[in-house]
Amino acid sequence: MAAKGSPAVELEVGGHTVRISNPDRVYFPARGETKLDLARYYLAVGEGIVRALRDRPCMLHRFPAGVGGEKVHQKRLPHGAPPWVQTVRVHFPRYDRHADELCVTRLADVVWAVQMSTVEFHPWNSRRADTERPDEWRIDLDPMPDCDFATVRRVAGVAREVLDELGAVGFPKTSGGGGLHVYVRIPPQWEFGEVRRAALAFAREVERRTREATTVWWRRDRDPRAVFVDFNQNARDHTIACAYSVRGVPEATVSTPITWDEVDSVEPGELTIATVPARFAELGDPHAGIDEHPFSLAPLLEWADRDGVDHPSE
Repeated sequence: MAAKGSPAVELEVGGHTVRISNPDRVYFPARGETKLDLARYYLAVGEGIVRALRDRPCMLHRFPAGVGGEKVHQKRLPHGAPPWVQTVRVHFPRYDRHADELCVTRLADVVWAVQMSTVEFHPWNSRRADTERPDEWRIDLDPMPDCDFATVRRVAGVAREVLDELGAVGFPKTSGGGGLHVYVRIPPQWEFGEVRRAALAFAREVERRTREATTVWWRRDRDPRAVFVDFNQNARDHTIACAYSVRGVPEATVSTPITWDEVDSVEPGELTIATVPARFAELGDPHAGIDEHPFSLAPLLEWADRDGVDHPSE
């Protein structure tokens, strides 16, 4: 680990100067990438990470001593933010409390969050214009302990088949772990409960078409070889790592946007802080067009009515 007093580095980011203290501190022990490497990674994929985070309340996963140390789940904006960093206020009904969360509007916000030891960015699926009405439906294909990635690929193919029949355009990405995520842009017309209800109706349709998928709620009751289609990621205040977020693991894997044609060949472990910048420079962002394809949840809500899907407990 670098000495505590290693000289700070100043980065110029879109007209703002961001000071990175302890730049040589090793954050990812598998290959030795540092805090400064992390900041430079986010600069390299800046357009993509800002697109994924723009105007969304964002929870930060901070690792002050690197990913081998304590993880801090930070909802409120960390102290010491410069005046140009913006926030959005969200309400937590269970505790009747509010939090002013980071609201990214520019790349400098992301790099400042890295200075505050942030590795992972976990945005809401709604934006500050109306935080109670999501504009993003998230399909999380979460493998159980005995499920291999080949099974995840097959379930993703079934999910795509259902999306195509609905006329919805899904944008896949690796999770940075063993699963896949698919995002679908939706008009911000429905509250979280209805989006979650629609997501469950979709998940059950996938489950009908393949025994390799499950919507069983209790983890202990699921087939350990199956893929859980996690509809609950659409519940209020549930977040997952966004596109281009580095994950807090020693190998510094990245939740990476991919094309549907890549699903059958992608190796998630190869998409890391070291490899994704060159991929981004060569291919651009496969999620660049996501805002151009909004999908109405009305057909899925009809499925939910047909199937008697109520609002499942959160």
